Amino acid sequence: MNYNKDALIKIVKLGKPQFTFGIFMYFLIGALFALLLNAQFVLSKFIWGYLILFMASMAIHYANDYFDFEVDHYGTPTTFTGGSGILVENPELKEISKTLAVIFIILSLIIAAFFTVVFSFPISFFLFVLFGNALVWFYSAPPIKLSYRGFGEIANVINGFIMPATGYFVVMGTIDLPFIVFSIPFVFLQLLFTIGVEIPDLEGDKLGGKITWTASKGREFGFKLIGISAILATTSFLIIPFTNLIPQIIDFRILAIISLISLILGIVGLWKKPLDKKPATKLATFNVASIFAVIILINCYFIYILK
Repeated sequence: MNYNKDALIKIVKLGKPQFTFGIFMYFLIGALFALLLNAQFVLSKFIWGYLILFMASMAIHYANDYFDFEVDHYGTPTTFTGGSGILVENPELKEISKTLAVIFIILSLIIAAFFTVVFSFPISFFLFVLFGNALVWFYSAPPIKLSYRGFGEIANVINGFIMPATGYFVVMGTIDLPFIVFSIPFVFLQLLFTIGVEIPDLEGDKLGGKITWTASKGREFGFKLIGISAILATTSFLIIPFTNLIPQIIDFRILAIISLISLILGIVGLWKKPLDKKPATKLATFNVASIFAVIILINCYFIYILK
């Protein structure tokens, strides 16, 4: 099949490349945290490590648009939700979407294998990447279809660990207890993100048979969970220093203050709990956007204290 310029642009948009910036920010947090724990920075490890995550992240969108093709007919794409809308209007691109998802997953695994051998990393690193790519594929792909069986949120929460963990792993060379403790608030933030992107799609997900927590329990439940997740994220930042696992070079009070961006919006959601699609989508979009602001500011703070 020959693709003209317009088709190629649509194929690129299918992969939602704008989301790679946020994923890089998560990766960077893990890498910077490793440096704050006195890991040695190796530029080649950093670049190849991010390429592994980049390939997997691109596969997410191509795979989801392909397997969510029917569901996406019932919804309207927003800034963060509802798929790209490209396949709904251009069903002839379905197969290329699936093919690209497979190609990106294979590239992620090939680079991970290369990385493991060249840098003499433990085989656990490759298995870690393999597990992450399996989540990418089976999030919406049969026979597992996690997002259609009420397990999509769990998969996304695990991704809240995997994204910064990849950055930490490639720089530090291992995943250890200090990082696991450090990742806790980011897991809560990822849950906030997950519910935030579900809220606008509630009607479409119901009609398409997608069993999300929000589709099952309603928008009020969704905003309650967003608020609780935001509270737990900020609380986690305040509790972590008491574990004595992380050097005092990091002032977690500053991280807690930064997380107030998400907390304040989460509390607004707890208070208002809008049920109609339009106001609910607007507030949920702000909730999701707040996470990007928090991640960017934390990276800025880490870079500042590394100087």
